[in-house]
Amino acid sequence: MCGLTLVLIACALVLAVPNRYPVSDLYFLMTEVSAALVGALIASRQPRNPVGWFIIGHALCFTLGEFGRQYAIFGVLTSPGSLPLAGAVASLAYWAWFPGLMLMIAFLPLYFPDGRLLSPRWRPVAGITVFVAVLLTALAVVRPGGYETRGIPNPLGIESLNDLGFLSGALEVLLPGLGVLVGLLAVGSLVARFWRSRGVERQQMKWFVYAAVLFISLAVLKQILGVRVPPIVDEISFVVTLQALWVAIGFSVLNYRLYDVDVVVNRTLVYTGFTTVLALLYFGSIALLQAVLIVLTGQGAQLAVVASTLLIAALFNPIRHRTQNLVDRRFYRGKYDAERVLAVFSDKLRDETDLDRLSEDLLVVVRETVQPEHASLWLRARSRRT
Repeated sequence: MCGLTLVLIACALVLAVPNRYPVSDLYFLMTEVSAALVGALIASRQPRNPVGWFIIGHALCFTLGEFGRQYAIFGVLTSPGSLPLAGAVASLAYWAWFPGLMLMIAFLPLYFPDGRLLSPRWRPVAGITVFVAVLLTALAVVRPGGYETRGIPNPLGIESLNDLGFLSGALEVLLPGLGVLVGLLAVGSLVARFWRSRGVERQQMKWFVYAAVLFISLAVLKQILGVRVPPIVDEISFVVTLQALWVAIGFSVLNYRLYDVDVVVNRTLVYTGFTTVLALLYFGSIALLQAVLIVLTGQGAQLAVVASTLLIAALFNPIRHRTQNLVDRRFYRGKYDAERVLAVFSDKLRDETDLDRLSEDLLVVVRETVQPEHASLWLRARSRRT
């Protein structure tokens, strides 16, 4: 399945060149490459865990859809008659996406990370998900139209469905609505699993949640807050965040470096806040200095940029340290308190001369920082020779 997915991606890219298809519409294929590789790795290591099969199935479905589109465009429009069954293959561009979409938004959250449902109570949700996935795919198979592949009609489309009027429109609204509903139920299962998780499973959930929040935050910034970015930046950010999701799933399911997620989250919080503060200071200081220098000298654009750059260079480390301390105090209180305890003990170590008092303080420090079940201190007696 992984090999077939990669071959189809390569064929779709080769056909897209003579088709003069927009490159920006093909960036998502990069994420399908990583999905195919991660899914194959998980499925080969844990064949009984359906998570790997869900991921690679998603990649194969999306790749089939894009391959069908490029194949049909080349065989029907770019070089008519050069490829066999080009009109029939166009059908893939209409329905192959839907099984892959349901695998990603519904089945994956339901069964992540161990390949089992949260409890038997969720079996009806899994059954409804299968039912909705089949209905969505079936509707896409017979839906007429030609907007998917530059006007090439769906060879399996039933034109008489357009005559059904209200019924056809209701089905096209109802079935996607059911898809969104089962997706929300699956996310609810994931949230419930996160709150119940402990130990290793909690770390697995952290990897998934971290990548999912990163992906969703980008969509929120673009849609709700109205952040406008160049199309190339939009596409690249989408690819990077979706790639991060597949990589995070691979780390979590394979139990590889699970506890590094805390470091990743910490660094993300620190450098996101740090970069935001630096950007605000830089552009704010440029605007302020330009206004002042224009009043004084009449010319001050270049000087304002140079002065702002020097200011940022001087404040780089102080701001980074303050941001790190703020993140540790707010989100990693245990680590922050442990560092303070060690700092206090280091100061006391320089002045304390009573060995018994120092031993008691050392045990207190160990209990407060490492928090072991039991702590004791053994001091070897000095030999007579020394």
